[in-house]
Amino acid sequence: MAPKKRIYIVDDHPLMRKGMAMTLQANVEFEVCGQSETAEQALTEIPNLKPDVAVIDISLPGMNGIELIKHLLSQMENLKVLVVSRHDEELYAERAIRAGAKGYLMKLEAGDVIVSAVRQILNGGIYLSDKIGSQLIMKLASGQSTGDNPLELLSDRELEVFELTGKGESTKEIAERLHVSVKTVDTYRARIKDKMDLKSANELLRRAVQWVDDSI
Repeated sequence: MAPKKRIYIVDDHPLMRKGMAMTLQANVEFEVCGQSETAEQALTEIPNLKPDVAVIDISLPGMNGIELIKHLLSQMENLKVLVVSRHDEELYAERAIRAGAKGYLMKLEAGDVIVSAVRQILNGGIYLSDKIGSQLIMKLASGQSTGDNPLELLSDRELEVFELTGKGESTKEIAERLHVSVKTVDTYRARIKDKMDLKSANELLRRAVQWVDDSI
């Protein structure tokens, strides 16, 4: 029998980690070799455990999942990464792939689909929904540039704050969700306004709401 493929899960929700672990380990070819709720813990454990696949959420305390992917792949270029996130794929899938992930799966669709996604990336493929896969192929084929899009200037965490603002979450709610201080959220919003040339908090809110409505 071939050795089991080792999988490491990074998600700050214990029940989600448990559910993914049970689903994956129900298949004889997989072994969940470790779990963590923070990027910092993952950065310590993954290089030592040397999994074949890391399953990573985007929203994590401290460093977010996109930055974690970049750090991990700078150390372990052969590591396969699958993002499983609550964030809409239309907003984050391309960023995740650009960071080095080999697949993007929304938590609402996870279930047994995660098994197929892991198998696909282990076999050298990329896992995306048909809709997003087609969009990215068309974008590449047309040579479309995102350089003129001010959202491309935002860091991954700033984009996350922008999205949550557009979904109507308050500063306090965003701070609690991202495990940061209210002051830190205010700093992110100030940077967003500067990068997007927005003059006020109301203008930021309007732009964020419009972007979320157009994207999902």
